[in-house]
Amino acid sequence: MAIEDIIKLLEQEYGAREWRCEGDPVDVLIQTLLSQNTSDVNSGRAFRSLKGSFDSWQAVASAPADEIARAIRSGGLFRIKALRIKQLLEQIEKDRGTIDLGFLGHGTPAEAERYLMRLPGIGYKTARCVLLFSLGTASLPVDTHIFRVARRLGLIASGASVEQAHILLQSLIPPSEIYQFHVHVIEHGRRVCRARRPLCNGCVLKGVCRWSSE
Repeated sequence: MAIEDIIKLLEQEYGAREWRCEGDPVDVLIQTLLSQNTSDVNSGRAFRSLKGSFDSWQAVASAPADEIARAIRSGGLFRIKALRIKQLLEQIEKDRGTIDLGFLGHGTPAEAERYLMRLPGIGYKTARCVLLFSLGTASLPVDTHIFRVARRLGLIASGASVEQAHILLQSLIPPSEIYQFHVHVIEHGRRVCRARRPLCNGCVLKGVCRWSSE
């Protein structure tokens, strides 16, 4: 079955999704970093605490890492994340003279991605979350749910790395469907195609899934 058919089945199951801006690029960058290895509830609480504890991103960059860590304590791995947040904000300020990533919308997606991935601790997923959710660019972030579902469907080889998955899946998905594919597959991975005890019998993609037939 073609990728277009998979996209259609997921839309029928979960409904059409239209892109919406999730916030300023710096906000989305920090939110995505905080979301790593924790729940949405915890990362959201940490982000709100961080924003409420400092007047600006410049103030965060100037603060000691321990102070940042206290503000994001609810987000998990808070000491590591605090240092990374401080480092990347300092780098943006060094590069641009201010902590603002609005300039990314004026170049090509490839240029924006390259810049973001030069920041400390930023890989494909985080960079593409900024591009997709803040700038409306057709760039596909691959999280653990998308990686798992794509492998089970045979869209990527079982031995492919997450980095390779970003490149391979980006080439498969029509640009106009990138946003919807991303949110649908994550929802499907959480509800049905779970890491443990996937609900294969009730899966809308059962007929096209290689893994469920093994």
